[in-house]
Amino acid sequence: MPESAQAPLIVIAAPNGARLDKQGHPAVPLTSAEIAAAAVDLAECGVSVLHLHVRDDRGEHVLDAERYREAQAAIRDRVGDRLVVQVTTEAVGRYDRRQQMALVRELQPEAVSLALRELCPDRGAEAEAGAFFRELVERRIWPQYILYSADEVVRFERLRQQGFFGVERPFTLFVLGRYSDALEGDPAELDAFLAAFEPGVFPWAICCFGPAEAEAVRRAASLGGHVRIGFENNRLLPDGTVARDNAELVASELALLRLPGASQRPVASADWVRKQLAGQR
Repeated sequence: MPESAQAPLIVIAAPNGARLDKQGHPAVPLTSAEIAAAAVDLAECGVSVLHLHVRDDRGEHVLDAERYREAQAAIRDRVGDRLVVQVTTEAVGRYDRRQQMALVRELQPEAVSLALRELCPDRGAEAEAGAFFRELVERRIWPQYILYSADEVVRFERLRQQGFFGVERPFTLFVLGRYSDALEGDPAELDAFLAAFEPGVFPWAICCFGPAEAEAVRRAASLGGHVRIGFENNRLLPDGTVARDNAELVASELALLRLPGASQRPVASADWVRKQLAGQR
């Protein structure tokens, strides 16, 4: 997967997350039908990957293969193959790493996001986690590894050099900010992440909590990275007003990248993403 300031920009949309509810924003999509309807608008905006969370009957985060299948089918019915669907394994304090791995094995999704610190929390977990990560490659499941700090990047790079992930250039997501204590992301945090590895050795994307998301997107795009945008992390437009829905948020931030002096990178299609991933295997 090319990594440069001219390569197509992979836009991942995270429309709901594990915590936001209708009280937080009335347009957050929670049901399969709502997520599928949002997917139509997001695909029109240029999104190439949909980061998918599903909820139970009470609206709470759940790792449930059948609910994922229902949501995937609803999305495919509305947008066909115009989006790569990336399911989450996020624990949210409810699931352990073996439950997370079991979900992926049962579901066999096209793509999946995995927090390194959840699936491989320490050296004692490395043998089992490494076997699982290499299994994903064999099963043609595209993983994205979520990293929360520069220290995690250092560990990730050490493991990558050892062949831990089964591919030379595993795809990562750098998280700027946190859910806890309403900690908002700072685009300057990206500097520490990028200083922790040699540029170009693996592709990366960012997501940023709070109103600095647009600036973080601009910085990542200008530096050859990719972006994840959506209500999971932020509901404010670049001008500080609340977005009507996910599509308005994504469109407004991508519009900034087309202004004079911005990155001007073309947006990657889902087909382009799939071709790049196939080249990694």
